[in-house]
Amino acid sequence: MDTTTLASRVRSIGRGFAVGAGAGAAAGMAAFGYGLWEKNQFVLREETLAILPPGRSPFRILHLSDIHFVPGQRKKADWLGSLADLRPDLVVNTGDNMSHLKAVDPVLDALRPLLQFPGVFVPGSNDYFAPSPKNPAAYLLGPSKVKPKPIPLDWPRLRSAFGMAGWVDLTNRHQSLVLNGMRFDFSGVDDPHLNRERYAGWPRGTVNQDSNDHLRIAVIHAPYQRVLDHFTESGADLLLAGHTHGGQLCIPGYGAVVANCDLPTWRAKGLNDWSSNGSTTPVNVSGGIGTSRFAPVRIACKPEAVLLTLTSAG
Repeated sequence: MDTTTLASRVRSIGRGFAVGAGAGAAAGMAAFGYGLWEKNQFVLREETLAILPPGRSPFRILHLSDIHFVPGQRKKADWLGSLADLRPDLVVNTGDNMSHLKAVDPVLDALRPLLQFPGVFVPGSNDYFAPSPKNPAAYLLGPSKVKPKPIPLDWPRLRSAFGMAGWVDLTNRHQSLVLNGMRFDFSGVDDPHLNRERYAGWPRGTVNQDSNDHLRIAVIHAPYQRVLDHFTESGADLLLAGHTHGGQLCIPGYGAVVANCDLPTWRAKGLNDWSSNGSTTPVNVSGGIGTSRFAPVRIACKPEAVLLTLTSAG
């Protein structure tokens, strides 16, 4: 082969690489642009679960999780406020409300229409600490870790505002509430993703424990298996969790690739039964409403709130 032919082939291969690289970059930009659009395509997932005692009227729980609010997110704020039109019987907030040092006031403004309803809540790691830039590929290696010197967020002020509005803090504690004439026993834990969970058991008192006329609901942020096992074995009738973002970047037709905890990825979003040592409890894992401000995209995983209607089992 003469030098002219060789040079021509080298130029041809180079052009092929350039075209391939350009096509890859274009596809990447298109996916990123789609992800930016999808992160604001808020949806309401509706589920029905027959676990109330016989003869009880339907009871509606609005489950919010992983709002990850950043100042200026007007579409998210408007959508959150519009959820008050559902008139839920209870709001359950499973944490990660913030994603910015100045998010307390705007997230409270966004949630204010919902604070008129009874509510319970637990925190997530992004209520305590500001997010930091991460390589997305690192999530393939296991759950994310908090940096040694994280930047604290003003969770005490947000928690206080929730409490002043009447929402009940379930951080490593239990509480009974009478709602629509029925007793609900709640038990919650601090964020298992930070290994802060401490089990407080279930409320005792006015209702005979052999009675079916009350319901036990466990509230957690990150659905690690050890926590699901504990509450399932301790007699919970329902578990509510968030944290996973439903995978956030999913493969169409397949689903989540990661869950950011030890939960199987096919359980990263939705209502499913969890079994442990002969006991079974329904678990609703929210796909979440927001994203980290350093990864502001969602693909094949629209942001969601969940309206869970509990009905009589009889």
